[in-house]
Amino acid sequence: MSSEEQVAPKNFIQQIIEKDIAAGKNSGKIATRFPPEPNGYLHIGHAKSICLNFGVARDYNGTCNLRFDDTNPHKENIEYVEAIKKDVQWLGFDWDDRLYYASDYFEKLHGFAVELIKKGKAYVCDLSAEDIRTYRGTLKTPGKDSPFRNRSVEENLDLFARMRAGEFKDGEKLLRAKIDMASPNLNMRDPVIYRIRHGVVHHQTGEAWCIYPMYDFTHCLSDGIEGITHSLCTLEFEDHRPLYDWFLNEIDVGCHPQQIEFSRLVLESTITSKRKLTELVNEGFVEGWDDPRMPTIAGMRRRGYSAKSIRDFCERIGVTRSDNFIEMAYLENCIREDLNTNAPRRMAILHPLKVVISNYPEDKLEQLSAANHPQDESLGSREITFSREVYIDRNDFMEVAPNKKFKRLVSGGEVRLRNAYVIRCDEVIKNEQGEIIELHCSYDEATLGANPEGRKVKGVIHWVSANNGIAAEVRLYDRLFTHPNPDKAEEGTDYKDHLNSDSLRTLTHCYLEASLDQAQPGETVQFEREGYFCLDSGHVVDDKPVFNRTVTLRDTWAKIEKKSG
Repeated sequence: MSSEEQVAPKNFIQQIIEKDIAAGKNSGKIATRFPPEPNGYLHIGHAKSICLNFGVARDYNGTCNLRFDDTNPHKENIEYVEAIKKDVQWLGFDWDDRLYYASDYFEKLHGFAVELIKKGKAYVCDLSAEDIRTYRGTLKTPGKDSPFRNRSVEENLDLFARMRAGEFKDGEKLLRAKIDMASPNLNMRDPVIYRIRHGVVHHQTGEAWCIYPMYDFTHCLSDGIEGITHSLCTLEFEDHRPLYDWFLNEIDVGCHPQQIEFSRLVLESTITSKRKLTELVNEGFVEGWDDPRMPTIAGMRRRGYSAKSIRDFCERIGVTRSDNFIEMAYLENCIREDLNTNAPRRMAILHPLKVVISNYPEDKLEQLSAANHPQDESLGSREITFSREVYIDRNDFMEVAPNKKFKRLVSGGEVRLRNAYVIRCDEVIKNEQGEIIELHCSYDEATLGANPEGRKVKGVIHWVSANNGIAAEVRLYDRLFTHPNPDKAEEGTDYKDHLNSDSLRTLTHCYLEASLDQAQPGETVQFEREGYFCLDSGHVVDDKPVFNRTVTLRDTWAKIEKKSG
């Protein structure tokens, strides 16, 4: 490392881990886990957690498990399980042979619950969910003991066994930990640790169980069973840490992981609540979990975001205990930086206007060479077809230039077609309504390549041959919400009130250069002067390929906000 290079400062989690290693804690072993609940697709906030947990294991020669905390079969299914595995692998991480399910431990967890009952630390309660909330108290007032709190160990064991045998209806009985109904921490006021769930089929255990453990009970004990050393989670679980430790202190599983909380990612103009994302999907506001407007990893992948750029984004925002509200432009800049380096350039006409080059031979097709990247010769070049009829973008022509800054084609003016010739607009063809439908131009054969000395042409525009251009549909995706923080919008409004009605614009009559016929699903390219676009991995419309806009070339929202301000 040169003297000019600087080592990034360690974040607080790395500092804790390095102190633990230096002290010989856990015999120097580092074991983390990424423990998603399979009740939805992963989102950008999960990407931060994935990068952190797997990154810590990588950096300290440790291990990271992928474990599904699958304790609620009403909301979980195998689709989510498979989607999560795909997302983690796509981001560039591998759990090797350490794929686990909390349901793998259901028998052990049941035994731990029985152990708590025998120790007088758990009891079967008949209160309804509503009554439990009433008895729980508030932040200012202590809770009240359940009238069933003092059942004998023998009665509790009998009732819990009958719960497992299916003798009671849903909600008729609950198993609760016996801790402290006067605790200032509401999580310690006799939390529920088992509830009855009939009529559901668990994606791993089928119908073997009709009682299911609660998340707080399952999560910490699963960590302990797997020998996790550092349980990294977001700050919302900070108040749950005393309960995490209580279960591990009462039940000896051979390992007591250290829970460490970090701030969750809050990204501008979007939401990361699984409940709300599920609503958007189920109520038809988006096409599905992988809709390119969604903040899900699947949606970002389909939109053309690269795994590298997301990893880079997660590294740049860092890991702290302070709430961090990240501007969308920061993520988009990471995407642009990566794609600017790696995405090949192609020409695409999104708003086509036909140009007939009157003095070019009708039957001539000319193969011209175009670089795949203006700064990277290693990406090579491709051939583009030049013909008598081409398409240019309608925005690149005006009959009269509106100002001196307009450097595109005007009536009687000249412009260079990128990688091709200089053309002059000789005639504008209009329909009966006065709309421009075609331009008749002439070309200068001597202008292929560098401009001859003394020839000045201010503008360069892109084009596509009408002879072999590919008809395509192009979808212009934008931010899903107009409000920067829809979760905390103005009082009296719902987050859905701030959905962006222009988050998707579909262009059905576009033309792309012929080389894009070889594009692979998921491949991202730069449409010159338009932005970065990705061949949709799941859609073809009327035998036409669909390209999704990944990101614009510049932050157009910054301009919008500046004008509105």
